[in-house]
Amino acid sequence: MNKELLFHIALTLVKGIGPVNAKKLVAYCGGVEAVFKEKLKAIEKIPNVGRSLAKEINQKSYKIRAEKEIKFIQKHAINYHSFWSENYPNKLRHCHDAPTLLFSKGNFDINRDRFISIVGTRKATPYGQSFCKALIKELKVYDPIIVSGLAYGIDKCAHKESLNNDIFTLGVLAHGLDTLYPKTHTKLVSQMIQKGGLITEFLSDTKIIRENFVRRNRIIAGLSEATIVLESGLKGGAMVTAKMANSYNREVFALPGKISDPYSKGCNCLIKNNEAHLLTNISDLVNNLLWDKKSKTLQHNLFENTKEEIELIDIISNHNGIHIDLIHSLSKLTFNETNRVLMNLELKDLILLKPGKIYFKNFN
Repeated sequence: MNKELLFHIALTLVKGIGPVNAKKLVAYCGGVEAVFKEKLKAIEKIPNVGRSLAKEINQKSYKIRAEKEIKFIQKHAINYHSFWSENYPNKLRHCHDAPTLLFSKGNFDINRDRFISIVGTRKATPYGQSFCKALIKELKVYDPIIVSGLAYGIDKCAHKESLNNDIFTLGVLAHGLDTLYPKTHTKLVSQMIQKGGLITEFLSDTKIIRENFVRRNRIIAGLSEATIVLESGLKGGAMVTAKMANSYNREVFALPGKISDPYSKGCNCLIKNNEAHLLTNISDLVNNLLWDKKSKTLQHNLFENTKEEIELIDIISNHNGIHIDLIHSLSKLTFNETNRVLMNLELKDLILLKPGKIYFKNFN
């Protein structure tokens, strides 16, 4: 049995420990397994842990549940992606609250250059669906992976049209890989597994509850370099995903609509408040993301980089591998700004990210 995976699953189960504290514990102890072998007094001295949480870590029930999950993973040939491994999504790794463990099934490259999220209302109108179909058809030439939440409406349209145009598409779930919600998407999912797949942070036997859909949305936002909201009311999952994308310093686009249309109110609000770019055609997206080859080539020139980017390049160049925390402490940037600039430098292929959030200069 994979001991590292067993301890990693157990860590995700510990009550009171979310992704942020889990990463902190692993950093202090020197590894996932080390968290469970560290002395109680040492654990409780870690900031924001304390004695009660330190005791909780050693509950035997977590390892027993983890053993059960490993059997499920092996039986169904499920892939797993540890935050500290090379097969973890690079873009998601930059998000402070990213899950430490993901599970997936399907046929896709987890670290393809172009991931685009398309989200929207479950009650999509002909206007939203028509634009979704046209947009995805034009996106084919750029060979992206289309991410969405496998819900009704815009989500389903995005997945279905991706497949119709021979584009890989990834569904992010709010439950484990032992079930499917909604069940009416069974045929669609079987097609996605062949050209794309499913990904989730949740274990098997996870109950389908509203809170998990909100947690799911941060993965949709974090996986992609841009999130597109095609139709949404003022409240709803799509709006939550857009706000999360903004918090991760990702680009957000929204399709405008009539001010009287209830399912355009959210999009119009995002545009009005400068929380999303106006999206009327493919050029609005491509030009902003610099997918034009000529624009991207120019960005590779060091002299085209911003002052902040040059500062971080200098810091990374002076070390033979440097952790993100040290980069932040040596720079004059906030932590969020450091994350944003590092991601831009990665996209330009000027730096390399290795497991453990260690950065190197790319000399290629």
